[in-house]
Amino acid sequence: MTKTAIIVPARLASTRFPRKLLHPIRGKPLIIWVAERIASQVPDVPLHFAVDDDELLWAITSKGFRGVLTSPKHTSGTDRLAEANASIGADFVINVQADEPLVTAEQIETLGSLITRGVPMATLAIPFERPEDFANPNQVKVVVGRTGEALYFSRSPIPYVRDQAGRVDAAWLRENQTYRHLGLYAYRADFLQEFSRMAPGRLEQIEKLEQLRVLENGHRIAVGFTDQPTIGVDTPEDAIEFERALDRLDGRMAAAR
Repeated sequence: MTKTAIIVPARLASTRFPRKLLHPIRGKPLIIWVAERIASQVPDVPLHFAVDDDELLWAITSKGFRGVLTSPKHTSGTDRLAEANASIGADFVINVQADEPLVTAEQIETLGSLITRGVPMATLAIPFERPEDFANPNQVKVVVGRTGEALYFSRSPIPYVRDQAGRVDAAWLRENQTYRHLGLYAYRADFLQEFSRMAPGRLEQIEKLEQLRVLENGHRIAVGFTDQPTIGVDTPEDAIEFERALDRLDGRMAAAR
């Protein structure tokens, strides 16, 4: 039977939000919110954390989750995944980010389905709805071809709407779907090892988007679509937004009782 595993790469250092994975939200570290969310959404898929620090390893294992201590010298999450999977031995690896506490079963299952169809790598995208998000360089865009594979990823608003001098509104976005890239991935195990050995590409270094290394080397990335937004916790403000999302969820659950 083919083996699929979820591996979450986790590093303690963070430029914009120091030690964010241990930041307490309602008294619980962010990384444990992520672990519990994944375990509740897809309980039948083995879950591992690839960490760079003993403090993170203890935080995970003390709550009953599996952790692999990896080299602190890795410069990317992909390298950390590759090292961890050398001991885990999964045929397919689903990469959920350690700062994505609202990932859903549907998103994980979509990745699992895509990666077993012969592509080396898969990821997800969600339609843009707000012009300010489409213009935001921190929200990465992906252009997808007719075959459902990525043509390019960029921080710039692409495609550029020439007839409107690049200006778009919500109505245009509804009629001409453009996609925000979600940082969830799946890899075939052999390609994950190959990817970790590739030198950083020119476009990757310009855009600071690691996935461009794959396209620059002529490999394919399948793109699945979701309408379920996530919250990536990159700043203290994002942590506050996640707590507000928990409050809204609590309110809906109370109303349903």
